[in-house]
Amino acid sequence: MIRFILGFFGSIFSWLTLAAIMGALTTGAIFWMYGRGLPSTEQLENYQPATISRVYNGEGQLMDEFAKERRLYTPAAQIPELVKHAFISAEDKNFYTHKGYDPRGMVAAAVEAARGGRLRGASTITQQVMKNFLLSSDRSAERKIKELILASRLEKSLEKEDILALYLNEIFLGQNSYGVTAAAQTYFNKTLDRLEPHEAAMLAAMPKAPSDYHPVRNEERLLNRRNFILKEMYENGYIDEQTYLSEREQPIRSVQGGDFESFRSAMPRRDYFTDEIRRQLSGRFGEDEFFGGGLTIRATVDPEMQDLAARSLRKALEDYDRSRGQWRGTEKSLDPATLDDGTWEEALADMRVARDIWLENKWHVAVVDEIGDSQLGLKIEGNPEPAPHVVPREDIRWMSGSFRDNFERGDIVHVRAMTSGDEGEGEFMRWSLRQVPEVQGGFMAMDVNTGRVIAMQGGFSYENSVFNRATQATRQPGSTFKPFVYASALSSGFSPASIIIDAPIEIDTGAGIWRPQNASNRFYGPAPLRTGIERSRNLMTVRIAQEVGMDTVARYAERFGVYDDMPPFLANALGSYETTLFKMVSAYAMFANGGERVEPTLVDRVQDRWGRTIYRHDQRDCEDCKAARLPAGEAPTITSNRERVMDAITAYQLTSMMQGVVQRGTASGIVNLPVPTAGKTGTTNDSKDVWFIGFTSNIVAGCYIGYDRPRSLGRAYGGTTCGPVFQRFMTEAVQKYGGGRFKVPEGGHFVKIDRYSGARLPDSASGPSVVAEYFRDGEEPIFGIVFDGGFAMGSNLPMFSPEQDQSRQQTVDVETSTGGRVNIPSKAPSASLSAGGLY
Repeated sequence: MIRFILGFFGSIFSWLTLAAIMGALTTGAIFWMYGRGLPSTEQLENYQPATISRVYNGEGQLMDEFAKERRLYTPAAQIPELVKHAFISAEDKNFYTHKGYDPRGMVAAAVEAARGGRLRGASTITQQVMKNFLLSSDRSAERKIKELILASRLEKSLEKEDILALYLNEIFLGQNSYGVTAAAQTYFNKTLDRLEPHEAAMLAAMPKAPSDYHPVRNEERLLNRRNFILKEMYENGYIDEQTYLSEREQPIRSVQGGDFESFRSAMPRRDYFTDEIRRQLSGRFGEDEFFGGGLTIRATVDPEMQDLAARSLRKALEDYDRSRGQWRGTEKSLDPATLDDGTWEEALADMRVARDIWLENKWHVAVVDEIGDSQLGLKIEGNPEPAPHVVPREDIRWMSGSFRDNFERGDIVHVRAMTSGDEGEGEFMRWSLRQVPEVQGGFMAMDVNTGRVIAMQGGFSYENSVFNRATQATRQPGSTFKPFVYASALSSGFSPASIIIDAPIEIDTGAGIWRPQNASNRFYGPAPLRTGIERSRNLMTVRIAQEVGMDTVARYAERFGVYDDMPPFLANALGSYETTLFKMVSAYAMFANGGERVEPTLVDRVQDRWGRTIYRHDQRDCEDCKAARLPAGEAPTITSNRERVMDAITAYQLTSMMQGVVQRGTASGIVNLPVPTAGKTGTTNDSKDVWFIGFTSNIVAGCYIGYDRPRSLGRAYGGTTCGPVFQRFMTEAVQKYGGGRFKVPEGGHFVKIDRYSGARLPDSASGPSVVAEYFRDGEEPIFGIVFDGGFAMGSNLPMFSPEQDQSRQQTVDVETSTGGRVNIPSKAPSASLSAGGLY
């Protein structure tokens, strides 16, 4: 009997031993089979997570940040113990004792599931790291086995603290926040070391399902989960009983619930400048590096000048829009029922309407509530002071129609407080209706010597339209292109005193006869080169382009970066070929700095996540910058190694001629700065686009205004529409950046010329008709030759426009550059001149 019993138990033991061996072999085979070809854990030893790239202005203030996953990497040593303990208590309380997987936790989860309880995961923090980094998130036995294998391998290669840091930096915690540092900022606007225990526990509640634990929508559920984690922290010995009892009584407080100010409130709203940085740097470094490389970007923007640029352009756009007398509004509305049931503000918050506008005061978003004959009742977002929120009838005198004609209850509108002073100063007068103009435009200003863009505004409102009209809109530059025609002439042997015929031209284009005209529809006879640019004479410009050759003009424009490949058609001499404001302003900078190539940039420097400089714009050599000290009164010597794109004397001659545009030409009376200023107006056919680009010795700035879908602006011109934008901006820019006389290059001398006839005058001559032109040494002005571009004077070609009284015109017989003689009209009085356009 005893032998039988011993034999029976012996058999059982043998079978159990065999089963254990077979189980071990099977398990080993499974782990061997699934362990082959698994990804290496070595990449985790050099973990470089996708982190936020941040843009700072020159004063070190955060302007913007870019990330697909909003993550702020924090090394293990800088993560507070409180935060670590909260997540360990919530996710893996045996973290410091297991070897990558937790058998006890797995058994407990299986028993609870078998009893019909809640199905819960048994993954350790190490396993979750493997799932997040190296495996998929699918629920399968195969993935679980691989997870166990990799977790055990990782425990052998990394310290526990490093594994925990991987987890805490990678985990998604809702609100596009990845990692505990970004989440602490998103939910509490705090750094990790300032978190209270209940706040750390709240973050630790998020990994299970962030969308199910929203601090506002799921407050009670989040509160229960947070208090459970606090209890676990107490039972695990991480906090004492008094702390546990006091912390669990704390309410759920968050940025989302309005308890803390959002970290974004300290940053400016995204604008055209930082978005253009995104566009350019994502092209240079690639989108993955830009959005995830943790780059530190130092922008060239001057915040004060950027605000001024936005206000200056907005004022011109709004002034033009209100002169049209038409109300369009936002073309969006709310259901009037939301005004009755009190849900209007929540509904309004969900509407995509521009909220980034400041023009004389902040523009608020509002909803029309009551429409009367004498006033309009509003409900304004945020309920700003003062009340009542009504708009009186006198405020809409500029628009056609009454309140009832233009508004319906529920319409979404913009409104601002009108005060007795400028920029929101002074006493409140009334609430005033506003609308984003349909007409748009762009503005840009940069340093002529470094290429640093100090301000850029790509439209009225970035939140209304992200399309950047300074860099992305290609438009006909009109007469602002003419300086490149005149520059090519000056480089080809012409001088500012060379005489050009201003007379009718007809050109057989193959598709018909082209008859360019001056903007005034008049002809002015022979005139010096200077007059052609000062008065924006189209006919003179076409003759010059023909004389020097459009191939030469095209090469010149391409050298300055205005175009990549400019077709050499004569019409393009008048600015008919499209380009961008960004390129035009950059090209004008080379006129201002004496003809040296300067590359425009919105970024001074870019550093990678480790602080290494990977891009620096200024490549000039500083010979003394490494010296320990310099003699008193001496500054470092900076050597320019830039390419010369234009002869310095040609650059000065052109700049002098463009000063005449401001002094007595198409911008006179509009642009009036306390320092020497040069520039050029531009108005295209039918006034579809208007321009002004100008510069001082330090700053170049340009403005473009037009509809996104080109159509006539009516009686709008570059000088009168864009000129005031330049004037407003540059008045303050000159105060900040200064300015002086344009540098006169060596190798030349001044000769006094009659600016009407081009005749040489004695050195003692003075008066309004006298101008001192700069000539190269060894060159003297040649008088008596008139350039006509080689155009024949056909017998059927009208010499005068129909409205001119030919009996009052004087004519002169001159010799042309081709040796012929022709009788042409002399000059017209200056009162009859106007700004030039394409024709």
